[in-house]
Amino acid sequence: MELIDQHTKKIMEGCKERARAAGLRFQDETLEYIVTNRDLIELSPKVMIPTLYDYWVQDVEVLKEKGRYELYPGNPYETVINTRPAISFYNDNNPDWLNVMIFYHVLGHIDFFQNNLYFRHTWEYDFTGQALSDKRMIAALRAEKGRWVDYVIEFSRGIDNLVGFHRELSPFFQPEVDGWSKMIDYYFDVFLQEGAKQSVNRYVKEIERFNECTKKYGDMAEQTFFTEIHQKYPEFITLFQKSLEEKKSSGVDLLRFLMEESAFLNKEDNKWMLSVMEVIRNTSLYFQPQIRTKIMNEGWASYWHETLFLQDDRIQGHEANFAKTNAGVTAMPRVGLNPYALGMRLFYHLEDAANRGQYSFDFQRIKDTRQRKEYNAATDKGREFIFSIRENLSDFNFVNTFIDQDFVSKNKLFVAGKRLNPQRMAWQYYVKSRKARDYKQMVIESLYHPPDLRIELRPENNTLYLNHLFEGKPLIREYIANTLIGVGFLWGGRVQLETSEVAAQPPRPRQDPMGGPSRRAGEDQPEPKISWQRVLYTMENKQVTKKRID
Repeated sequence: MELIDQHTKKIMEGCKERARAAGLRFQDETLEYIVTNRDLIELSPKVMIPTLYDYWVQDVEVLKEKGRYELYPGNPYETVINTRPAISFYNDNNPDWLNVMIFYHVLGHIDFFQNNLYFRHTWEYDFTGQALSDKRMIAALRAEKGRWVDYVIEFSRGIDNLVGFHRELSPFFQPEVDGWSKMIDYYFDVFLQEGAKQSVNRYVKEIERFNECTKKYGDMAEQTFFTEIHQKYPEFITLFQKSLEEKKSSGVDLLRFLMEESAFLNKEDNKWMLSVMEVIRNTSLYFQPQIRTKIMNEGWASYWHETLFLQDDRIQGHEANFAKTNAGVTAMPRVGLNPYALGMRLFYHLEDAANRGQYSFDFQRIKDTRQRKEYNAATDKGREFIFSIRENLSDFNFVNTFIDQDFVSKNKLFVAGKRLNPQRMAWQYYVKSRKARDYKQMVIESLYHPPDLRIELRPENNTLYLNHLFEGKPLIREYIANTLIGVGFLWGGRVQLETSEVAAQPPRPRQDPMGGPSRRAGEDQPEPKISWQRVLYTMENKQVTKKRID
């Protein structure tokens, strides 16, 4: 692995000038490295962070990828990581015209990393430097503690998706307001939303009344405001005082909860484990926004490499090569999802729609298909609109808000179904739905979504009770036992997990081949109705049992 030569660096600097002129914003310092495929295979298990801590699973992944490469050799175009300065890796045999295209793509990623608010907690420090320090610390502990370090790493990585990402991010966006008491926070954030069950209009009116009291009464505003509250809700004070007595909850941040509450981890002889767990947790938090913005991030980079390269005079003579390479990256598959293609086309769609003023109230009132297609207010605000989206949204907001019927119809998208042809004994794919609602739901179901757990302490037998709030997606059953054993080790006691699983289904009656109704080959079979049941897993003394909860 070595830095790119001066000729290639000059190409990169020229791409930076054109990218900034188009509106992209990023720090000037970047590092570009030339790597071989062997380098990439060895870096991939470390998420392309060369200084990440060592772990035996990474060695297994390297061996697996080497075997795969021998069977299916290929050359990845680039990889870029969100560090300070940003680091990117390139194949060692790219021609200049391809480097121009790739550099634009990389600059799109860097712009996204350094401006999307979901990455806000990563802007203040260089992760590669922190990772190197963590690696040295873990190496020193491994020399002292031996295999126990790897046990703690493995058990922590088993739950490193439960790290409370949004809770960690929220302090960066809380306004700095002096003089507000905890009672004000409790009233607006908890009582009105959960206890009083007020409507949105009532909630807004209460905010307006509080603002009016602040302007009118100054230092006496809070006391005046709560005079009416105490009269209307006599139970408010009792509920507020009870909330102060309740122990602060870690929400879904199971790693943080264990680090703070586990008596086993906080024993003097075991406190070294907390340092290892903190490394696992911080690493997961650093990569959380990348998991949650895959479609937007790749779509944004693809949008810019296509937009800027087509305007670049260095494309001359390489139009056909560019078209082939670009199509391989951004082609929209008929079955399945390509985040590069979906994100790029959605950004193009939003830019065009915003330029035509189609996010106005007047346009939303139009129901006629022809009028919607011909509507054009010529606002010329498309580029400004997509920059705002790049800054503020994640994949879920992006997909849920902007995939509409106009977009689905324009790109001829559909949800594919799969059925078995009994005559040919082969799977057949067919168009199941062309509705935007169904296509949007298919994309949303493919997004990253960690389980929602409620953490409770139960005094009997020092039990840690994990209540999985079921959202239609069951936990992967084969991982449950080992994960609970790991949590039990870190907790130092009994662990219970309540979740939902598919109830046993009665066997479907067999169709009489002679007298029963027949069904044409390939015809859709009615989907069986799934019924769910609550089950309770209990881990005690390294043994996991399961029982049904009536």
